[in-house]
Amino acid sequence: GIISTVAPQIVNKGIARRLRELEKKYGVLDWRVSLLIAEEVAKEKFCKFKDKLEAMEVGIRVGFAYHTLGTVASPLVGFTKLQIEKRRDGKDYFKLYFSGPIRSAGGTGASVSVLIADYIRKKMGFDVYDPTEQEIKRYVTELYDYHERITNLQYLPSTEEIEFLTQHIPVQ
Repeated sequence: GIISTVAPQIVNKGIARRLRELEKKYGVLDWRVSLLIAEEVAKEKFCKFKDKLEAMEVGIRVGFAYHTLGTVASPLVGFTKLQIEKRRDGKDYFKLYFSGPIRSAGGTGASVSVLIADYIRKKMGFDVYDPTEQEIKRYVTELYDYHERITNLQYLPSTEEIEFLTQHIPVQ
């Protein structure tokens, strides 16, 4: 229901019934329910969207809302949008946008939204993010600046760990 405020076309289209079916099969709040409902919405199994981008974005929001029990604003205003970008080789990849209200989901919830988006990316046939050397170095600098100037991180990865993670994250 919460996602219908940004995607009214999903109202009364069978998503709630499908969630109950998936919960019977996998259990209440099982991560597979979030992933599968996100995929089915993204593939327009319940209703049509103006384009594939909107369908995938709403799918991510629905899966994220299920994961957070529909009790926080994060799926609406924390995850702000999905954008498709081009890799250096011309293939398309996912770029995710977030804003401050993502914090209401908590760290685990926020990270699950990225996992849901990556799942949709794979299921919809998009390629992985390919950061440039400059972007990788920027990630290192920004993390260290954040740690030193804003707040101490609970765990500050080494430069090598940040570089590895940045090179292997499948979405931007």
